[in-house]
Amino acid sequence: MSQKESILKYNLELPKLNSDELNEYNNIKNEIIQLKLNNNITITQKEIKKILKQHNIKNQENILQKITQELTGYKELTPLIEDDNLEEIMIIGNNKPVYIYHRTKGMMKTNLIFTKESQIRQIIDKIAQQVNRKIDQQTPILDARLKDGSRVNATIPPISSDGSTLTIRKFKKDPLTIIDLINNKTLTTHLAAFLWLSIEGLGINPINMIIAGGTGSGKTTTLNTLTTFIPSYERLITIEDTLEIQTAHKHTIRLETRPPNIEQKGEITMDMLLKNSLRQRPDKIIVGEVRSKEAMTLFTALNTGHSGMGTVHANTTKETISRLRNPPMNVPQIMITSLNYIIMQNRLYNAKQGTIRRITEVAEIVGSEQDQIQLNKIYQYNNKKDTLDYTAITCVALREIAKKKGITTKEIEDELKKRQKTLEYMQEKNIHQIDDVQEIIDQYYKNQ
Repeated sequence: MSQKESILKYNLELPKLNSDELNEYNNIKNEIIQLKLNNNITITQKEIKKILKQHNIKNQENILQKITQELTGYKELTPLIEDDNLEEIMIIGNNKPVYIYHRTKGMMKTNLIFTKESQIRQIIDKIAQQVNRKIDQQTPILDARLKDGSRVNATIPPISSDGSTLTIRKFKKDPLTIIDLINNKTLTTHLAAFLWLSIEGLGINPINMIIAGGTGSGKTTTLNTLTTFIPSYERLITIEDTLEIQTAHKHTIRLETRPPNIEQKGEITMDMLLKNSLRQRPDKIIVGEVRSKEAMTLFTALNTGHSGMGTVHANTTKETISRLRNPPMNVPQIMITSLNYIIMQNRLYNAKQGTIRRITEVAEIVGSEQDQIQLNKIYQYNNKKDTLDYTAITCVALREIAKKKGITTKEIEDELKKRQKTLEYMQEKNIHQIDDVQEIIDQYYKNQ
């Protein structure tokens, strides 16, 4: 990786074959394709190496890399797909560099350039084939999920006038956990303990919350990590446009929308899934992204005793409330008060650290008066110090939990400290794998 211009460069080592190697590559590729067709099997790298050995190929590494790229369907994108440090891969047309979004370095420009439109179309068509979808002039948009969970969006002319485009939002192989977010300073151990106690609600009063923020702010990642705090005895149902939530929670039902077919039939919407989920006796409902009329169904559920979480695209708490109240969501003001917390998360730029993701505010909805929703700021981000400060304002929701549990606010504070120490222990011992974190949280509940 180099930094000789304003945008960082990501340099790929692209395999180059001479004329003899190219002939060998074509012969072996055809042999593998025939083997695959005749036996209907998946060809592994081990089998490819065996064939290369049989052909007495000298430069095996380059040919192996080229054949692997061909068989996956991603061609030259394969090394980018395999790099778990990348969040997104972006093709913006032929004769233009492929861009990537790195988890720590932000936007970067690669040295990979597709010189022909047909090269990009081959990749898009292969992906469409893998997901049993069609992309052509009549249906020039492809929006789907790959087998590994990654999200893919492709457009072709006439709607993308400069040529075909492809965006792949990669699915992390090892999902981030709450400990990873603490280590990354997305949130503090104090806030993590606060949210842990709120989500569980001491078994009698779980809190409803929405995580709001812009594109790429990490809303879904944070939502995903918070599922660790849902007790194992609760039944969790997740509803998403594209499956992104990776939870270690054992009693989970994952539901995913379905677009209409070519005849514009068979569509399954978020609202349909949400209404159906209410018939499945959920303890906790998670809506990946609230953006349309499913908001009304969700808030109706929250107002009738169900517990829920979700994300919304918005830049401030006020904008979040405004989006909920106005079309296409249209949630009445009186129903919004069933929501307890709005958690704001933003993607920021730090001169020393580069791109960072931070929870910048936690606001509690404490009531409704005339035409206004009343808010208390529980946590506030300090941009100069890069700290998330606890305002020490009394949290109404936690006070309500204490009241229903028949304990004092001092006992609630003691419980928060215990949970904070548990999180600090995991951080200190570098326990951050999803199954390990889940096991410790589950054990904490058993010991209560």
